[in-house]
Amino acid sequence: MDLQAAASFLATHGRQLDRRRFEYLLAGPGADPGPVLAAVDAYRNADGGYGWGLEPDLRAPESQPGGALHALEVFAEAGPTPRSVEVCDWLGRVALPDGGMPFALPVADPTGCAPFWVDADPGVSSLQSTAFVAGVAHQVAARDPAVAAHPWLAAATRYCLDAVAALDARPHAIELSFAIGFLDAVHDTHPEADALLDRLAAFVPPDGLVPVDGGSDGETMRPLDFAPLPDRPARRLFTPEVIAADLARVAGGQQDDGGWRVDFASFSPAAEMEWRGYATVGAMNMLTANGIR
Repeated sequence: MDLQAAASFLATHGRQLDRRRFEYLLAGPGADPGPVLAAVDAYRNADGGYGWGLEPDLRAPESQPGGALHALEVFAEAGPTPRSVEVCDWLGRVALPDGGMPFALPVADPTGCAPFWVDADPGVSSLQSTAFVAGVAHQVAARDPAVAAHPWLAAATRYCLDAVAALDARPHAIELSFAIGFLDAVHDTHPEADALLDRLAAFVPPDGLVPVDGGSDGETMRPLDFAPLPDRPARRLFTPEVIAADLARVAGGQQDDGGWRVDFASFSPAAEMEWRGYATVGAMNMLTANGIR
């Protein structure tokens, strides 16, 4: 990785949040998380949730599960913070009676928003949405006892475990990746996750390439989308050779301008730029976690 080129790319393309996340990553253990947490606070609403384009393809101001996902990702990196419990409180208020989250809540102004967010049914629980917030919340919970004990997280976890157990066919590729990430996150605290992970492994081919139905041409979930971290249970889905090849792919994906690209469509000029900044920080975080710098 060319760290200076990545810094230059973020200076010209990245939102402040991703520049602060990059700064925090480079600083290493003991770095001050204050600037990162202040940056994500700009997307917070008075209800305790997050909107305002924190999910780049959801530009609307309302708090959304997608916004909560991205906030919790930051808290997993830079927390603990009281904001973690506050967003869990919000998630508990908007969760459906079965403990699941709707894919998205109603959007008043769809400008710049992806149709799949705008057209979502707010009265139906989604494994994808519930798994993506609950899985990252469990990463936060590893360092935050208040999140670990939160009643919303217990209900969402039960919903996800039951929903995965009920699957009888391969789900959508993105839903599959979030479900595997969720099971990986709860593996150490919920014994049933081990067998469920084996169940989902049957839906992932040995090469880890799962095309995204309805996505852009060539949009594909890849091994590191399912198992980004070393020494975690999800890694058993792939041989070391498959993981090594995918790490080489990601490491070689840095563009001449210093940033990484995504293989999916964006729904506004702002989102197209912001996704690249997000992907650049994500690639560097993941490569660093795998011992590549």
